Amino acid sequence: MKPLPPDFYDRPVLEVARDLIGCTVEHGDASGVIVETEAYHECEPACHAFAGLTPRTVTLFGEPGRAYVYRSYGIHALLNAVCEPEGTGAAVLIRGLEPSVGVEEMRARRGRIGDRAPRDHDLCSGPGKLTQALGIWLGENGGSLTEGPVRIGERPPEWRSPEVLVGTRVGITTAVDLPWRFCVAGNRNVSRPWPVTEDGRRAVRRRRASLESA
Repeated sequence: MKPLPPDFYDRPVLEVARDLIGCTVEHGDASGVIVETEAYHECEPACHAFAGLTPRTVTLFGEPGRAYVYRSYGIHALLNAVCEPEGTGAAVLIRGLEPSVGVEEMRARRGRIGDRAPRDHDLCSGPGKLTQALGIWLGENGGSLTEGPVRIGERPPEWRSPEVLVGTRVGITTAVDLPWRFCVAGNRNVSRPWPVTEDGRRAVRRRRASLESA
């Protein structure tokens, strides 16, 4: 895997969030292809950087191409790629991966769900799931995404031109209208709720209209 260079991240966060779709995240003995991302920027209140520079956000305001890993709800570690020039608080949340290497190791780390092991498409279909599956924890905060221990590599040949859907971010309560979520169309490893295409929206509107006129 050829890692992405730091200058890949030294661009507007929305560009990076879209361009990370199809790239590969690698940590230790496991890796997966990015199928879902969300962009966050200091200008909007859903971003940690909105509150300014704090001990928690110092990495977020640092060099582009660093891993920003933080604890969510006191349980999960979430992986973000720091973007834009140093001094600007912006990052891309890695929300979903399609497992590619080390699937058995991922399954062992995730553990059992009730009486069964998680299905392959459930291993990394969410930001907390994928860090658990890859063994990423808070100690990786501030690390280089080019040199590791967590690395992000270029798109493999079969992922050169993924079909990307754009929607609003999920799991937040502010700035919910911003279309800053990017997903691979039709990929089951994308976290719920799955995005709806424009064709799907039109079908829903037609269905509602038919019910109202009945």
